[in-house]
Amino acid sequence: MTGQVHSFQSMGTLDGPGVRFVVFLQGCPLRCAYCHNPDTWEPGGGMAITTDEVLARISRFIPYIQPGGGVTLSGGEPLVQAGFTAEILRGCKALNLHTALDTSGSVLTAEVIETAALADLILLDIKFTTEEDYRHYTGGSLQTVLKFMQAMRERRKPLWVRQVIVPGINDAEEHIRQLYELIKDYPFVQKVELLPFHKLCLEKYQALKLPFPLEQVPAARPERVKYLESLLKHMLG
Repeated sequence: MTGQVHSFQSMGTLDGPGVRFVVFLQGCPLRCAYCHNPDTWEPGGGMAITTDEVLARISRFIPYIQPGGGVTLSGGEPLVQAGFTAEILRGCKALNLHTALDTSGSVLTAEVIETAALADLILLDIKFTTEEDYRHYTGGSLQTVLKFMQAMRERRKPLWVRQVIVPGINDAEEHIRQLYELIKDYPFVQKVELLPFHKLCLEKYQALKLPFPLEQVPAARPERVKYLESLLKHMLG
């Protein structure tokens, strides 16, 4: 099967346990105000490549990602290309590699659910905690994400929860309490990561001749993000 891939990262350390080979797939249904990869939005962008070629690239790095690491499929939104993603996940399983799926949970079909269930770990980016904010800042629906979470709960999938913290938008304690309410009853949350908003992507927007919606928003202060993360972890016990 042939799909569209934006890029590869051979020795990633931020997208799952251990050292990861990260495949960034092309295409995303959301238009997040703080997106740092606008070049992954269009489904037809990137490079056309077969699953066999992707798995061959992964295989060359097995000595470096094992033991303790694995493969992460990211994007864009990897579940936009559910069939292609599923074939890569199955191929990694045949190679006895741990797999993680970095997703927003913003795509929901029967094929998507079955594809996500193939991964060993779900890295779920819960972008905003109210339907109003979610629609305003991403163009998607929080309800879709919650249904995706429920489908993963039924399949007992381990979850790492992520959220980008943006000053003046979702960096108040009330936002953290709202995030807690969304995830408190999910029994398989292994880790929570709050990530500071930054503007290192600004040059990408300029090169693509796209306006960056949050250009005037300051970068998140690391100490504030750490405080909010500790607050959430305390709530979760």
